[in-house]
Amino acid sequence: MYGRSAVFAGVKLPITGKSTFRQMAVVVWLLAMFSCLWVGCRKRELIEPTPGMEISERLWMRVLLFEDIRACTLSAPGGFSAVDVATRSRTNFGKKDGAVEVGVSSGRIVVAGKLLGREVVIRPGRPFVVSVNGKRYRGNLRLTARADARSFDVINSLSVEAYLAGVVGAEMPSYWEPEALKAQAIVSRTYGLFIKRSFGAGRKWDVRRTQANQIYGGVSAESATVWAAVNETAGAVLTCKGADGQEGIFPTYFSSTCGGHTQNSKDVFGDSYSALVGVQCPYCRDVAKMSFYFWPMAEFEADEVSEKLIKRYPKLAGLKEIEAIEPFKVSEYDRFGRITSVRLIGKDGKSGYLRGEDLRLTVDPSGTKIRSAACEILKVGDKFRFYAGRGYGHGVGMCQCGAQGMARRGKSCEEILSYYYPGSKIMRD
Repeated sequence: MYGRSAVFAGVKLPITGKSTFRQMAVVVWLLAMFSCLWVGCRKRELIEPTPGMEISERLWMRVLLFEDIRACTLSAPGGFSAVDVATRSRTNFGKKDGAVEVGVSSGRIVVAGKLLGREVVIRPGRPFVVSVNGKRYRGNLRLTARADARSFDVINSLSVEAYLAGVVGAEMPSYWEPEALKAQAIVSRTYGLFIKRSFGAGRKWDVRRTQANQIYGGVSAESATVWAAVNETAGAVLTCKGADGQEGIFPTYFSSTCGGHTQNSKDVFGDSYSALVGVQCPYCRDVAKMSFYFWPMAEFEADEVSEKLIKRYPKLAGLKEIEAIEPFKVSEYDRFGRITSVRLIGKDGKSGYLRGEDLRLTVDPSGTKIRSAACEILKVGDKFRFYAGRGYGHGVGMCQCGAQGMARRGKSCEEILSYYYPGSKIMRD
């Protein structure tokens, strides 16, 4: 057997007569390791069935995925049924049907050419995952025709814990410290339930999937670390005293980077909860991107600023054209100020007032250029400059980068939450 060789990953390994067995064992081991690494690097599909499907649907979260659309495609690895809410008739679609077209005609939902009613529920088979335009979501869908009879809304209904698995990884990097992820899970659970209970009864959905509430990414945002954070905090919510003195869940606001100090909710959103007060944050600077902690100057045409503000707030129409924007109230923290309200001065000298956050998100709805209200504002020629900016987001409640910074220093989930929401309590909902 002298002179024979084995080939591994394109490389010949000699096999001698004296150590044939040993060398063959090494080759087999290397092949096994290579196979494991190759399989491990491939994208693994999440095949675990969606939890909470047995829970009463009135306790589920209803997420507005798409609003006022005219068409989409649906598919499901386990097939799905389309149930007409009015007639209870059911049409089944198997895996072999692939992606089917959905539209609306004369105010009725059309699925794969079949005309159904104004409301249709899509129920996927195991693992209870359905794709909308190629993006996967757990639970059911409700397709609702709008009053204009030309478009429809898509609402995703699923258990709270399954919803959180699609939120935590979308709001915070899944590779962050476990204690930071657990803190995010409790905060997101509390916020989602608060919004559901406060506003859900008056509409067909509870929360949006965007940063208007909290970002929900569906199955693509899930990971083993995210599911661990959700499962280990199952049912846990935060409570504190509200303006009426009663203990209960509250809107646990959070933002990316506070820039050194969080903000009182009353100054930003106008509500009053004992746990939503500003605290010093020395933790986010070492975690946040430099362009988030100190963001670059943003410029906008003065005409554009006037048009956006007056269109969004008709009460400002009397200003005709906004000539100046002056900070009216500023919270001074650690040598930087967060504008809580501004005075807008019109061409004829008339004035109007807005909250700092309202100004920021009206001029820049994306929030990616004017990244916080902690900045200076100056008009130069025919442009407004927002400069010397600090932090990313409204700054109320938990600073996400700060939570990661605390977790890196060995702080627990409970310590993180008690720091950013002073006096709050963790309860099981």
